[in-house]
Amino acid sequence: MKKPSAAQAAPRMRKQPTQARAQRTIETIFDATAQIVESEGEGALTTNRIAQKAGFSIGTLYQYFPSKEAVLAAMIHRQRDKVQQDLQAMLDRAVAERRDVRATVRELVRLLVQAFGGTTRPRRAFIRMAWRLDHHDNITQALREGADRNALALAQLIDSGQAPGVRPPTPAMMYVATRAVMGAIRSASLEDSPLLGTPAFEDELVRMVWGLLRAEI
Repeated sequence: MKKPSAAQAAPRMRKQPTQARAQRTIETIFDATAQIVESEGEGALTTNRIAQKAGFSIGTLYQYFPSKEAVLAAMIHRQRDKVQQDLQAMLDRAVAERRDVRATVRELVRLLVQAFGGTTRPRRAFIRMAWRLDHHDNITQALREGADRNALALAQLIDSGQAPGVRPPTPAMMYVATRAVMGAIRSASLEDSPLLGTPAFEDELVRMVWGLLRAEI
């Protein structure tokens, strides 16, 4: 039987922060966890080390998280939500301002590379760990939601006349485009590829998506 991933098996948070002070505690725990992974490596991560780095007692950490896996699962979930919010805000602006479709595709690709690839080497260490830990079903759901959102925005831009000669996105097109882009970013992240974050890497992803939008069968 396949062993469940850490994010899949991780217990939920013991309680949700409802007051500002509790929310600051959670943020401090998250920051400490990221710093440990980025500066000391994944092997150094324990609940005791997180509490020490955050400046809290282990009891304070355990009020919210039963394990380090629960901390990591909560961080991954939060990052996914933040990226979705950032993407939605960017696409809303693009539609409202009737931006050029290709420029919107590039901004979309850039945001995804930065969010799921990392902009600095320390940050990339944490993202690589997140890719390894996140459960496949969670990623698939996020991709599905992202494809629907992106398709709607692109269709609105195309209908407004901002991209003559570009075909409206279809479910099949968005499935292929989304999985291809995220698959390339995931592979580059896990391989710690020197291409990640370079203009050449971004250019090729944009060309790939643009080719799908303009392809004729």
